[in-house]
Amino acid sequence: MTIDPKQAHLWIVGGGIAGMAAAAFAIRDAGVPGGNIHILEELGHVGGAMDAVDSPAMPGAMVTRGARMFCEEVYQTTWDLFSQIPSLENPDVTVREEILDWNDKHETHGKARLADARHRILNAGDYGLTPRDRLEITRMLALSEKALGARRIEDLFSAHFLQTNFWHMWRTTFAFQKWNSAAELRRYFLRFIQEFDNLDTLSGVRRTKYNQNDSMIVPLQRWLVAQGVDVRFGTRVTDVDFTHSPQRRRATRLHVEDSTGSSTINLDRNDLAFLTIGSIVADTTYGGNDTVPALIRDRVDGSWSLWEELARKEPDFGRPNTFCGNVDESKWESFTLTMHSDTLIKRWVEYTGNELGTGAMTTLIESGWYLSAVVVGQPHFANQPDGTYTMWGWGLEIDNEGDYIKKKMSQATGTEILTELIHQLGFEDILDEVLATTDVTTSMMPYASALFARRVPGDRPKVIPDGAQNFAFLGQFTELPGDVVFTVEYSIHGAMHAVYELLRVDREIPPIFRGLRDPKVLVKALRAAY
Repeated sequence: MTIDPKQAHLWIVGGGIAGMAAAAFAIRDAGVPGGNIHILEELGHVGGAMDAVDSPAMPGAMVTRGARMFCEEVYQTTWDLFSQIPSLENPDVTVREEILDWNDKHETHGKARLADARHRILNAGDYGLTPRDRLEITRMLALSEKALGARRIEDLFSAHFLQTNFWHMWRTTFAFQKWNSAAELRRYFLRFIQEFDNLDTLSGVRRTKYNQNDSMIVPLQRWLVAQGVDVRFGTRVTDVDFTHSPQRRRATRLHVEDSTGSSTINLDRNDLAFLTIGSIVADTTYGGNDTVPALIRDRVDGSWSLWEELARKEPDFGRPNTFCGNVDESKWESFTLTMHSDTLIKRWVEYTGNELGTGAMTTLIESGWYLSAVVVGQPHFANQPDGTYTMWGWGLEIDNEGDYIKKKMSQATGTEILTELIHQLGFEDILDEVLATTDVTTSMMPYASALFARRVPGDRPKVIPDGAQNFAFLGQFTELPGDVVFTVEYSIHGAMHAVYELLRVDREIPPIFRGLRDPKVLVKALRAAY
C-alpha cells in the first residue's frame, strides 16, 4: 500500500536524535507537512543521550553524561542531515559548516593520550603490537559475524594484546570492555580502519563548537518546531498493537500514558509509527560533591519496558534481555567538573602540552578505576558563565578499588572521585584549591555500553521488519548491517533508512564508508600496526 506523504501522520516514539532525524528527513525529503509529525517523548526535553544540562545534583553546575567525536569520512548521513540545519548562533551558517570551520581552527592532535601511575606521559605512538597480536587481529577480520557468534573479545585475543597501547587507546576511544562482543569489535575495526594511525593523537576526529546538545540538538529542535512539528513531552508509550498477518503487518494503535492518564492513539490508513527501542542512558542517576549516584537495576525507564512488550508479540522484534539483562557488564560512570577557577585548567594544559580545544582524551592506564579525562574547548556550554570551566571524565572499572580513595568508584562521592583524579595526575600541590573551587556531578548509567553486549543474529530487529507496512524501529538497538552502534551516525542512518523506505523517497542513502577497500587507507593502517 502506497502512503501519500502529504496526508501522512507520523507518530515518533522517542525524542532522541533518531526520532528527531526521522522527523527532519520526513519533512525535507518526503514532503510530509511538519504539523503532521508528532514526537512522543517521556522526558521533559529532546536529545536523548546527546544532552548537556544544569546539574540535577549540584545547583549552578553543569553536566554531560557522555562525549562524542565525529569522523568526517564515516558520518555521511549525519553531515547530510546537518548540512541544512542553521547553527545555534548564526542562521546563515549550517551546523555542518560550523563544525568543519571550528575544527579547521582547532585541530585535534593529542599529545598525552596515555599516562602511567608515575604520572609520566607515555609514547602512545608505540602501539606495542607483536606478530601474534597482528595475527589475532587479522584472524578476527577474516571471520564472519556468523562464525564469531556471541564470542567475547577476550576469547579471540591474548592477555598481551589487552595490555598494549593500541588496546588502551582503542577501548577508551570507543568504550569497549574485554567481555564485549567480538563481532561488534570487528565491525569497528572495519568501519574505522582509517583511524588506526590516528589513535595516538585522535587527529582524525571532529568536535562540535559547544557540547553536542547546544551545537546539534538545539538547532535541530528549533528547525523542527519552526516547521510545525508537534512535540509532546511527558508522554510515555507503553505498548503498540499490530495486525498479525506475516506478509502485511501494520501497527494499529499506540497505548499512551501522560499527565491526564492512559489513552490510545489509533493509527489510520496514512499513519506511520517510528518506535525507538532501548536506551543507553535509561535510568541514569546523579551524584554531587557529597553524594553517590544510585544504581538502578530494574528498568524503570519506558524505553526498555516498551521494547520488552513489543518483543513478546513477534519473534523478529528482537531480544532486549540480551542488552539490558546484565547491568554489571554494561554500566559505567562519568563525571563533569564545573570549575570556578582556572587553576586545574592551566595545570592540565601544562601537563598535556595541548592548548584548549586541541587535546584528546588522556587515559590513566594503571589507575584502579581506569580513569580517562579530557578538557575540550571553552566555553563548552553556550550559556557557560565567564570564569567558569568544565572538564569531563569517566571510569571503566568502577567496581575496583581506587589507588588513593580506598573504595569502589561506584561508591565514591564526587569530591572523592576528584581527589582520586588529582592524585593520579600528580597535581597534589593544587588539590585543596581545586576541591574548594570545583563542583562535581557524577552520572551512573546502567546501560552505557549495553549495545556492545555479546549478540547473535536476531537479537537486534531490522529497522523495518519483514512485511511491515507502516512501522519501523529506531535507535541503537536496531540492526544495520555493516554499521557500528554507539555513534550518532548509527541513529541517523537508521532514521534515514526508515523514512526513505516507508515513504518511498527517491533519493540515495549515502553509502557506508569502507576504508578497507581504499589502498591508501590500508597501507596507512598497516604501517601503524607495525
